[in-house]
Amino acid sequence: MAHPKRRHSTTRRDKRRTHDALKSKPYYIDVESGAATLYHRVCLESGYYRGRKMMESNEDRRPTYIDEE
Repeated sequence: MAHPKRRHSTTRRDKRRTHDALKSKPYYIDVESGAATLYHRVCLESGYYRGRKMMESNEDRRPTYIDEE
């Protein structure tokens, strides 16, 4: 197994780590519900995507539980 012959400096280590930071994902505020939603995704609060109703919103759905079957 390979081992380094010389120790790498802290500057060299930090230069390598400059790209490791987490980046925030872009989002938009939905016009219908006002909720923050990721781009190219249906808003789960209103059920709209690009101004069209794609699915029932979370408020329209009734939660189902295993005991109700």
